[in-house]
Amino acid sequence: MQGHKDQIRLHLMPYFGKMSVTKITSGAVQKYRVHRMTEPKRDDKADQTNNSAKGKGNRKGKVKQNNPEPKPWKAPARNTIHNEIVTLSMVLKTAQRHGWLENLPDLSDPYRRRSKVERRPWFTPNEYEQLYKATRANAANPKNPRFKWHAEQLHDFVLLMANTGLRPDEVKHLEFRDVVIVDDDFSGDRILEIEVRGKRGVGYCKSMPGAVRLFERLRDRERPVADNPNNDSGEPKLEKPKPTDRLFPNEFKKMFNGILNEPKLKFDRNGKPRTAYSLRHSYICFRLLEDADIYQVAKNCRTSVEMIEKHYAAHLKDMIDTSLVNVRRDRPKRKDKSTKGDSGQRPEA
Repeated sequence: MQGHKDQIRLHLMPYFGKMSVTKITSGAVQKYRVHRMTEPKRDDKADQTNNSAKGKGNRKGKVKQNNPEPKPWKAPARNTIHNEIVTLSMVLKTAQRHGWLENLPDLSDPYRRRSKVERRPWFTPNEYEQLYKATRANAANPKNPRFKWHAEQLHDFVLLMANTGLRPDEVKHLEFRDVVIVDDDFSGDRILEIEVRGKRGVGYCKSMPGAVRLFERLRDRERPVADNPNNDSGEPKLEKPKPTDRLFPNEFKKMFNGILNEPKLKFDRNGKPRTAYSLRHSYICFRLLEDADIYQVAKNCRTSVEMIEKHYAAHLKDMIDTSLVNVRRDRPKRKDKSTKGDSGQRPEA
């Protein structure tokens, strides 16, 4: 909400302030885009006045030496202008609800190019192997023995994310009573049936078979008691988790980033930082690389097929079926016309 107020105060009001809402048309909005992308003319006297005012504001009364070179102008990003147009659209919709405006103008960019679809940062199979080996080594020998339980939790968190495709906020709210170990009717494997509560409301997820063992470790691992942290010996009191306890009650963002930095896995080749969300992206890519049905993957991840095709499948080489691409049609054999006469028949000997 504060961002919308700043956009109205700094940019929209100085330009549209004296216009009535009926005067704000599609052409006026397009002129506003041109205005924002054009470098404004600098007023040297105004710059000197502002600089002198800043100098007088010094606590000790000394005038600061101003930089003679003004700060170079930089054009706003496309997303910045888009947010300003969205804010203007909200203002016009409010005017329409009050009856001050009959129809909303078309605020879309008439010359907008097709935006570049970039791959979301994920771990390739080799990088994922480096990651879980690093978390496993950290769980076995943490830098500080006090954080051994947190290191073990982090290792299981990485494995659970990569074997279920859950969102980080969904894992954060996951309780032990939401997870059940079952024998899958379709594959015959032991898997986890997870009742998910998160971004898309309540849904269900079926894990890979590898998630069963780590869930059993989480269920059997003793954890510190929150309401009674110390026992008689002064050490933290430990007990097995209850069904209403969360699988991962604590956050370990700092520890996770530290592990990513050691093998240089924090950034992908495009310079995008990897986060816990990258494990979900990796799960989807791993399933597509194994020729899983894209509709079932979307249903299990509580997303759409369109999103998967746009952000995941388009960047995987194995999604291209060469048997359907490299099709060659048998061409008919060319007849030898040199042995024929003008009539098309073989000449007499």
